[in-house]
Amino acid sequence: MKKNKNFQADRTSVSRKKQMGRSQKSLRNQEPLAKYFPNIRSRKEVFELICSNKELKDIFYQWNEREQSAFLDCCTGARGMKVLYDGIFKEVFNPEITPERLEELLSLLIKRKLKIRQVLPNDSVRLGAESSLLYTDIIIQLEDGSLANVEIQKIGYAFPGERCACYSADHLLRQYKRVRGEQGKNFNYRSIKNVYTIVFFEQSPNEFHKFPDQWLHIFRQQSNTGLFLELLQEYYFIPLDIFRKTMENKCIENGLEAWLAFLCYDEPERIEELICQYPKFKTMYQDIYEVCRNMEKVMNMYSKELQELDHNTVLYMIDEMQEQLNKKTAELEKINMQLKERGIELERNIAQLEEQGIQLEEQGIQLEEQGIQLEEQGIQLEEKDVQLEKKDAQLKDLEELVRQLQEQISALQGCS
Repeated sequence: MKKNKNFQADRTSVSRKKQMGRSQKSLRNQEPLAKYFPNIRSRKEVFELICSNKELKDIFYQWNEREQSAFLDCCTGARGMKVLYDGIFKEVFNPEITPERLEELLSLLIKRKLKIRQVLPNDSVRLGAESSLLYTDIIIQLEDGSLANVEIQKIGYAFPGERCACYSADHLLRQYKRVRGEQGKNFNYRSIKNVYTIVFFEQSPNEFHKFPDQWLHIFRQQSNTGLFLELLQEYYFIPLDIFRKTMENKCIENGLEAWLAFLCYDEPERIEELICQYPKFKTMYQDIYEVCRNMEKVMNMYSKELQELDHNTVLYMIDEMQEQLNKKTAELEKINMQLKERGIELERNIAQLEEQGIQLEEQGIQLEEQGIQLEEQGIQLEEKDVQLEKKDAQLKDLEELVRQLQEQISALQGCS
């Protein structure tokens, strides 16, 4: 038994040495983004730092080679770190430390100047499975008292409109209870402010792909007559995967495109374009690479993202399969209804055919009766023919007798 354990330990050690050897072969001293950010460690430094700490080393070798390589690329500037990761996003867009960043992004989306007053606790009504599909979900109160719920979804939920409407209604109701509690008898409905629901999709739901050239969808309630009432709820949906596609072979042209590029691009050439055209983003990337210098923190964050990605992929597949199952069930129900209707039609047709069969049988009986009548009439005609033939014979006999009598009379007349 001990020999087997030692053998397995030796095999694990050999496997790790092979992986270390392969990783060391790919070590490089200079990466594309290193020239812009002096705090980026080299690939060799990062790898040696990991190998010098047993806990970090164990975490590193729990990943497959592709995940190891991707992590080293992010930490060394071969690629950008994903800004959408929860830990990175909250570091860059922390409303309490750098509120101006989130303020600018939201102002460009909503198209009016916004100022953040405070971050509110997120007493979410989401199910656990739904929460795991999010990178980030924060609620902020703006200077005018309105609320903004900012979500970044890894994988878009099914029924995105219905879900967001429910969450927006929940935030609106909680605002109403809070404000009413604060104002008491002096409460006025004018004190209830807008609730903005802003959702960024890394991988957007199917509905959004019906509009492949549109990456910003804004929903507001409006009447059919032109009457305006302040109904307080607005929704902003930003499918970043569609944004990426529309920006292929295209330069960044405005501030909003720059912010969205910051959120979704990790290609070095795009990051270089962004920081050269909009230098303010260089400071943000500097903050990100400062986070990357805390190897324990960034590795734990990366591990968490990988675990959630696997879990989310399963949930997404289940969600997709459930949606397909629901569609198939609806189709089957529709087919069953059609079959039932056809069955009813067939029963009606069979009943009609049976009625027609009875009618044909009755007509057949009538024809048989008519045939019997015709046969009887034919017999009667034959009997009459016989009688006529007899009468004809009698007439001939009479005619012969008359002829003979005439001859006798003629002979008697000649003698006299």
